[in-house]
Amino acid sequence: MSEIQTITEKISLPELKKVAEERFGDMVKCVVDLEKGIMAIGGEMHADEEALLLENGSKQENLWGINLYPDNKDGDFMEFDSMINIRPGQGNRSRGVEDEATRNKILEVVNKLVG
Repeated sequence: MSEIQTITEKISLPELKKVAEERFGDMVKCVVDLEKGIMAIGGEMHADEEALLLENGSKQENLWGINLYPDNKDGDFMEFDSMINIRPGQGNRSRGVEDEATRNKILEVVNKLVG
């Protein structure tokens, strides 16, 4: 099994696919830090990746959990779904990411780091 990795520079789709195959088959759990523009991948749970980022100085309010599907294209590549996203204090009451601006920022970080 792969270890949790902090991604600060571009990761290729074949590398991402390898992480997916080692853990879940077709999916990579990912936590994105909107402030730092980085992400953590390879964990069994988003909470594991979140903990690694927090240990390395990230702030809770900037971390969002998503799932990436390296074999899928366009709208099916990313899924906004994680227990760590439930934060009523920030106005997010679901496992998704309810704020469109936040979703767009997540998409920007992922597009910068994956490809």
